Amino acid sequence: MKDRLVTLIGGGGFAGRYIAQELLRAGARVRIAQRRPGRAFFLKPLGGLGQTQFIAADITRPDTIARAVAGSDAVVNLVGAWSDFEAIHVRGAETIAKAAAAAGAEALLHISALGADAGAPSDYGRSKAAGEAAVRAAFPDAVIFRPAAMFGREDAFVNRFAGLIAAAPVVPVLKPDAKLQPVYVADVAEAAVRALTDATARGKTFDIAGPDIFTMAQLFRWIAGAIGRNPGFVELPDALGALIAFFDFLPGAPITGDQWKMLGADTLAHGPGLAALGVHPTPLAVVAPQWLVRFRKHGRFARLGESA
Repeated sequence: MKDRLVTLIGGGGFAGRYIAQELLRAGARVRIAQRRPGRAFFLKPLGGLGQTQFIAADITRPDTIARAVAGSDAVVNLVGAWSDFEAIHVRGAETIAKAAAAAGAEALLHISALGADAGAPSDYGRSKAAGEAAVRAAFPDAVIFRPAAMFGREDAFVNRFAGLIAAAPVVPVLKPDAKLQPVYVADVAEAAVRALTDATARGKTFDIAGPDIFTMAQLFRWIAGAIGRNPGFVELPDALGALIAFFDFLPGAPITGDQWKMLGADTLAHGPGLAALGVHPTPLAVVAPQWLVRFRKHGRFARLGESA
């Protein structure tokens, strides 16, 4: 990747910052394109002089995307949303793929989601599948990643649950039997760089997931143990869970009907994944305690085995 220009659409987000760091370490020039590029300036000191560029771009405005990807050797689409699915996941993804092709980019990596399926119960899952199809039509050799829920120091996933568990004496668990396979964001970043440089990955789809399979109930209890908390867990029946999801009156729970529908199906990897790209997946227990310590009652001064 040395001296090659890689444009990250949405590169200042959670996964984007890790992919940017991995690319910078590999010697690539990285262009961060997003609506508010100033929010990604924290990445600038991670590269050498002139190694990082920033440009304003909006995937709902094709002209800005065309300018953002001009001269790129590779493009990565990291943009996702919990609203405006058609505009962001479908038309936006198509805009990026068409712009990358027109710019003569050698590689395109499109970040979709595990559970993307034209027959998915959620609008989110169906829109992700439609976006994949649009990308394939515009850029047939695109690499598609379908990552599971990603965890890492800055995530809004494990940290969100940890905050709820640390603050509440009783914690409700929606869809306690739903299975998920979370993946470490640094592994996703390593796989992304490999996918961009491996010609054999072109045109393929990868299910990017971690080595552990949890039910929601198991995940909540694991987090509680990791932060030394012992709340009461209440596994809610679906009827009550649906009310909470659709009427938005429980902080920390899924807050939209579409998210509730997503929880109705297990999100597990079935196709080629990290191993196919030469990446060894990292278990949650290996890295998460490093940052979850802040949720312990006495932080880093807590004694081993101490509970709140």
